[in-house]
This record gives sequence, C-alpha cells and structure tokens, in this order.
Amino acid sequence: MGAPFIFKQFTIHQDRSSMKVGTDGVLLGAWASVDNQPNTILDIGTGTGLIALQMAQRTSAELIDAIELDDETYEQCVANFEESPWSDRLFCYHADFMEFVDEVEDNYDLIISNPPFYEEEVTSGNSSRDRARQTKSLPFDELLGGVAKLLSHNGLFAVILPFKEERRFLEMGKRSGLYPKRITRVKGSPSAEIKRSMLEMRFSEGEPKVGELVIELARHQYTKAYSELTSPFYLKM
Repeated sequence: MGAPFIFKQFTIHQDRSSMKVGTDGVLLGAWASVDNQPNTILDIGTGTGLIALQMAQRTSAELIDAIELDDETYEQCVANFEESPWSDRLFCYHADFMEFVDEVEDNYDLIISNPPFYEEEVTSGNSSRDRARQTKSLPFDELLGGVAKLLSHNGLFAVILPFKEERRFLEMGKRSGLYPKRITRVKGSPSAEIKRSMLEMRFSEGEPKVGELVIELARHQYTKAYSELTSPFYLKM
C-alpha cells in the first residue's frame, strides 16, 4: 500500500504509486537554489508531486508545472496538488517528456529532475517502478536536450544522480550547452563512499562550486548540514 508521508506543510499520498517518497527527492527539493527567485518552475518525472510541492513551499513562483507518465502516479500527484495550500500554482501534465518538449512553448527559470537511475535491465516485479527506474524511460541525452530547449536564458537546472554517472552526465551536458554551477556529492556517513551527486547547471561556463554533504554521523544521528537543509520539510527534523 503505502501510508501517507506527512511533511510540515503538505502531505504526500502514495498508496496508488509505485514510487514512494525517498531521501533523494526530499534532498534535491531542499538543495535546489531558488536565489534567482524563479517565477516558472518545471519538475520532470514528478512522481507523486514531492519536489513540485517543495518548490511551492519554498518560492512564490506563479507557475509550477510537473510531468508524470505513469497513469496511477499522475492521478495521485494531481490529488496531492489539489489538497495542498498551493493548488492554484501547481499543474501536472500526464505526458511523455519529449512529447511535452515538442508541444510546450513556455520557458522555465528553474527545472528540477530526480530522473531514472539504472541503465541495466531491472526487474523488481513491479512494472511501474521498473519503468521509472530504467534510464531507457528517459535517457540522459533526451533529458538534457529537452532541458536545453525549455530552460530560460538565465535559468538553472538541478538534478540528482548516482555519483558514478556524474562525469558522463556533465560531459553530455556540455554537448547540450549546459555547464555545472554547483556540485554537491552526498555520503550516507563520514566513512561511506559517495553515493549521489546533486548538480546545478546553467548555460554559462564557469568554475563550479564543489562540496560534500554527509547525511548521518551515526544511525539516526543526522549531521547539522543535513538537518538544516531538510528541517523545513521533515516533521521530526
């Protein structure tokens, strides 16, 4: 099933979706910079709407669009948007990303994505989850090419990836005219290997700000940096 995930200012119902609330999504939605005060935001592969709702909480953006392909997950996302305090600013499209790119005429000041991760064939027994987690659902080159078409001139693109994909993703980004502004590498604990990379990209070249984020010092003993980043969302943080 999947019990609702209750945050400080909104609730994510996820009983009909194969993609549950996870650390990656919450982290990206908290980390993505809104310093440029984006007026238009796009969440690619929104799932149940988590990151779009985080953006609604963090910004005064007039338009926050989201895209979700899976039928059940899309319907649950729409319901989560409607139940939230920001329903007038949130809209979810039931669409394939590349079809959306071809049809939409808008540009976005901030684009965010927690994309599918696994390149190899993955079978978990849940076809919706497998489809969402296989890169063939949205190859990196299509994601970056679409973002390059939709991002406003001074806009930012924020994404979270497995660390092992960072170098390849950045190289592909250059081919689409997107360059890193900020890179934060994520570790579960001080002694753990780097697990994720959060990348913030833009059209202009420059030396990126590179940092590291450790989630826990010990089991359920969160670091100050992680707590400060996610405390606007988690009830017990």
